[in-house]
Amino acid sequence: MTPEEMRDRTKAFAIRIVRVFQSLPKTSEAQVLGKQLLRCGTSVAANYRAVCRARSRPEFIAKLGIVLEEADESVFWMDLLIETGIVKTSKLEKLRTEAQELTSIFGAARHTSRFGK
Repeated sequence: MTPEEMRDRTKAFAIRIVRVFQSLPKTSEAQVLGKQLLRCGTSVAANYRAVCRARSRPEFIAKLGIVLEEADESVFWMDLLIETGIVKTSKLEKLRTEAQELTSIFGAARHTSRFGK
């Protein structure tokens, strides 16, 4: 996958996160958990853009680590929304899978960047 394709993929992920947040119930619990998901889910795309602009290998690796953390955190907040009964599993299943895939991709990329193949 090219950097441009990954930029598009992470942006599409962020847009889906925004739509999930917009559809959440207006209860305080849903809004608190939803805002956490909104922050980290949209951060994946924003920070990936920063990865693409890295000026050095150490900066690239550090920024990639941030993207990895935010993608993994997105999985966590979706799990909480599901496990607390705020959102049905079926509503977040595909988005959660995408977050897990992004976490795997960025984890592997970071590992390769740090240690080689």
